[in-house]
Amino acid sequence: MRIDYYEVLGVRRDASDEEIKKAYRKLVFQYHPDRNPDNAEAEAKIREVNAAYAVLGDQDARKSYERLRWGAEPQDTGPDLDVVLATMFGKLEDEGRKEIFSLWIKEVGRIKAELAVIRERTVAVQGYDTFREDIVMARGREILEEFITPDMDQRKDRLLDVAVQMMKSQRVIDPSDERQAQELRMRLDERIKAGRLHGWAAALELFYQRR
Repeated sequence: MRIDYYEVLGVRRDASDEEIKKAYRKLVFQYHPDRNPDNAEAEAKIREVNAAYAVLGDQDARKSYERLRWGAEPQDTGPDLDVVLATMFGKLEDEGRKEIFSLWIKEVGRIKAELAVIRERTVAVQGYDTFREDIVMARGREILEEFITPDMDQRKDRLLDVAVQMMKSQRVIDPSDERQAQELRMRLDERIKAGRLHGWAAALELFYQRR
């Protein structure tokens, strides 16, 4: 079964902050190394409990977890780590896509200006106007960073922190290997950036009219 932090702490998904804290304290008391000397099972459990509370005990991290979590349905075998990772990639890409799409869909003037630039480049390349994805994406890579605000970067960092923590808890990477964690974070970051590009393209396509 995929690890669900709510199940780890033994609380409902709608549990209050105080209920989560109370459950955490109870489990820490139960599985603390001082009460369970040389008990490997208790040692593993306390690590799991601490990881769960690090996310659910922080309101922003908890919100990120809710957006990234998946169903904890039982499986006949252990989790397919490739599927777990692919699922996380997909969720982060979708987060990036929705974020930029919702931003740009409100900026009709900017969209029309960008379509004019893209149209000019497209005609220069092929002699007629179409919605060429490669040219649209190239333009997006040129300008999108200008529209990424500090708040957007902070939200992205929170998502990445929680995503990496979730991948550690699923043993997709070694929880103690920081090099692996940094490499995974970079890969996950690229998925968000890819999603942002697709969100940009989707917003522009809604307003595109061939000439």
